[in-house]
Amino acid sequence: MEIYLDANATTPVLPQAREAAMAAMAEDFGNPSSIHSTGLKARALMDGVRARARRVLGASSGKLLFLSGATEGIQTAVLSALSALREAPTRPELLLYGATEHKAVPEAIKHWNALLGLNLQVLAIPVGRDGRHDLAWLREHAPRAGLVCTMAANNETGVISDLDGIEQVLAGSPALWMVDGVQALGKLPLRLAERRIDYAPFSGHKLYAPKGIGLLYVREGAPFTPLLAGGGQEGALRSGTENMSGIAALGAVLAALEEGRVFRDHATLVAFRDRLAAALQQAFPGLVFNAPPELSLPTTLNFAVPGISSKLLLDLFDAAELRVSGGSACSASKAQPSYVLEAMGLPAWQTASAVRLSFGPVADAGFVDEACARIRICGESLRESCLDPSAPGQALPADGLTRFVVDGACCYLLADAASRRAVVIDPLPELTERLAQWLNCQEYELAAVLDTHSHGDHASSAPELLAAAGRARGDVDGLGWPRGAQAIELGALKLSRMPIPGHTQDSTAYLLHDGASLRLAFVGDTVMPGALGRSDFEQSAPQDYGHSLRRLELTVGPQTLLLPGHDYDDRFASTLAVECAAQPLLADVLSGRVDDAGFAAAKALLEQGLALTEYQTVACGARVDSACPLASSELSMSSLTQMTREHPGLLLVDVREPYEQRLGQTPELGAAVRLEAVALSGLPNALARWMALPAGTPIVFFCRSGNRSAQAAQALRRLGHEQAWSLSGGLALWPRMTAAADAAFAI
Repeated sequence: MEIYLDANATTPVLPQAREAAMAAMAEDFGNPSSIHSTGLKARALMDGVRARARRVLGASSGKLLFLSGATEGIQTAVLSALSALREAPTRPELLLYGATEHKAVPEAIKHWNALLGLNLQVLAIPVGRDGRHDLAWLREHAPRAGLVCTMAANNETGVISDLDGIEQVLAGSPALWMVDGVQALGKLPLRLAERRIDYAPFSGHKLYAPKGIGLLYVREGAPFTPLLAGGGQEGALRSGTENMSGIAALGAVLAALEEGRVFRDHATLVAFRDRLAAALQQAFPGLVFNAPPELSLPTTLNFAVPGISSKLLLDLFDAAELRVSGGSACSASKAQPSYVLEAMGLPAWQTASAVRLSFGPVADAGFVDEACARIRICGESLRESCLDPSAPGQALPADGLTRFVVDGACCYLLADAASRRAVVIDPLPELTERLAQWLNCQEYELAAVLDTHSHGDHASSAPELLAAAGRARGDVDGLGWPRGAQAIELGALKLSRMPIPGHTQDSTAYLLHDGASLRLAFVGDTVMPGALGRSDFEQSAPQDYGHSLRRLELTVGPQTLLLPGHDYDDRFASTLAVECAAQPLLADVLSGRVDDAGFAAAKALLEQGLALTEYQTVACGARVDSACPLASSELSMSSLTQMTREHPGLLLVDVREPYEQRLGQTPELGAAVRLEAVALSGLPNALARWMALPAGTPIVFFCRSGNRSAQAAQALRRLGHEQAWSLSGGLALWPRMTAAADAAFAI
């Protein structure tokens, strides 16, 4: 059962609203502009809903228009205000909007300011740490403003604006005032007619009505310019045949709001929020709330957990079928720090890792009970994975290889559950705290911290990691290898090393042996997917590079997995055979067609004028991947069903992380389908085994959304297994038998 906690983004449609919409489409389907009985019936319905909306909003006077939603309402309000300013005998200097406004507001202001040729100065009204507008600043600037835009309540934090304080500050100002009322509808008394608010837009879908229906309040006497001209509907203020099914549905929601039986009162909503807050604090002891609850909507919580990214939390909650968001739904896909929290002056870690939980005002105690239970389970799963730095908990023993990537740079953690020992290869400073916390939580001995080469532009972070893990550096060489040791043992596993100078003079490969067999090699930047490590650094050894590559081939062979120090395209691993097909120069030097001097000269030409990477870091090699683009690995649900019939031995692989796998349901495709759980971060553990399967064996990867599974499928295809597939859309699009029940439970 899905628990929907993203009501500030949208809400399911209230059953009464669905019924009203269906009735408007099936029975009261007339055009309200028609003068026959069917049209008059539709007109009466529309007028009745408008009258009810006036009562709910406290808008006994002024205009109240039906339109598509708040974005259209904002555009109309801004256009109306700026058109009036353009015709004013004395133009103001400023257009002001709250720094935490929904992006629809500043974008509309900038758009119409430029299009109408006003070119007034647009300024953001600062907010304090509590998220409320700086009234002193506004008082100073209001006399020179032509338009002031504020919101009644913030969509990300739930912070309620001091509308009375803003109104007092604007007394005597010539500015028109728009208030975005989207999040206030059904949660706050707006009393529009009692305030000097000129414009107030609303969206029905934020309060259990369908998408595509909204309202715009315009104060009596406020200037107005239609955004849409045409047939003259809505008193020629908003042309276009009215959305009667949407209006009918919105009317049903407003009726329920007026009656007071379906919607919870303020005290009940506060109690629900407090219970959810307590569950979050119990699940994540270090959690901090990003807005003061006493100044916020009782239906919204915005929080962050130190040391845990918002993406990790979103994946965790989603696996438990708790639907939350990282902020505004309109910008959630951009994966940027919250501009709302930045405007509030919160630390960077909070702005980048914030999560919003919001529920609707018709939620009941059973819904909140289930939400709290699942939140606590999420905390337990995180502790079992040693990912909550403030609450170690009972960790499940980790085993095998875990890959971390920061701006294309790779770090590897090799752990052995039997000996409870671990080795870190190519440590990164961004991971020091996380790795140290993991080691302490698991109570594993840190056997070594190894670099595959020295760095010309920075020092290794190995000493910092050793210190954070409480381990002395010991007698080691410059790359962290214990002096005098032939190998580092981790239970049945063994690491040996092999010098491969070229990228740098001290470049080293670490070979991982499992008993008598060679499992894989960590080769740093010597061989990367689609590139060879550059050899034009001061500490490089270009004349030795060719010999090192031939020695590497002699030792590991053409098919052993090579794990790189950088992976800019999420290819995870490669082999010399794959790279020879992709990189002609590598093939030439290994075959002897080019000698070491010729190889060094050709490589120097490739490395001339290398640009920075997309992360604005130094490129560690010149891309010379000549391979043809891989065919699409996307597989639809219907194609997967067909494939299971044609290939009963199909392998289905869950690449979500362990903390998700413990919580999420597994797809059922029949007993013949084999199922594996291999996290994307641990993909190198299984690549060699999958490569050894018969070529015709389909391997279908899945995750939450299809992004991670696509990476896994493309990586395996590049290694030669053409029957690697990714379930398009992931579990998010997996058929749900309980979809209707989920929506009903949210209501």
